[in-house]
Amino acid sequence: MKFMALVGTIRHGRSLPKIVGPLQSRSFQPDFVPRDPKAKPKKYKYPAFYDPYGPRPPPSDKIIQLAELIAALPTEERNQIGPTLRERLRHPKMQPISVEGMDLGSQGGPSSGSAKAEEKKAEKTVFDVKLEKFDAAAKIKVIKEVRAFTNLGLKEAKDLVEKVPVVLKQGVTKEEANEIIEKIKAAGGVAVMD
Repeated sequence: MKFMALVGTIRHGRSLPKIVGPLQSRSFQPDFVPRDPKAKPKKYKYPAFYDPYGPRPPPSDKIIQLAELIAALPTEERNQIGPTLRERLRHPKMQPISVEGMDLGSQGGPSSGSAKAEEKKAEKTVFDVKLEKFDAAAKIKVIKEVRAFTNLGLKEAKDLVEKVPVVLKQGVTKEEANEIIEKIKAAGGVAVMD
């Protein structure tokens, strides 16, 4: 019977009754107490430094004596402690982090200018390829070549080529840069290595 009524409702176009009014009702929670506007803000005591492990017990007397012995050693012997402990405890050797290409700003200190001068004197190993100009008739060929070695989509490559002069690829070897320059030259553009 109910099934027939449902079929009749669907067939005759009658719809279900419309819901009028809010589906949910929200009210203030009874335990909510508003802040007193005249109350002074609470002041919390923060520790001098954040220690994620919490307070630690003071070092033992044995550790304090060992630290005093190490501090009394000459500088040459103190420099040998780290490698010796690393070898003895079989810790892996720490690899230095390269800061090449990073802008250290004021952290570079007064010697940063001389370091940059020495760096320029040294042989460059990484290069940037810059597109300087291209023939208007060869624009499509240049875009195809740019897409080939940059893995860009058609629109992105077109936008890049239209921004001439623009850097096409950064941090490539000399051989790879020369290869890219030759391909651009064959397509009708002029590229240089920076």
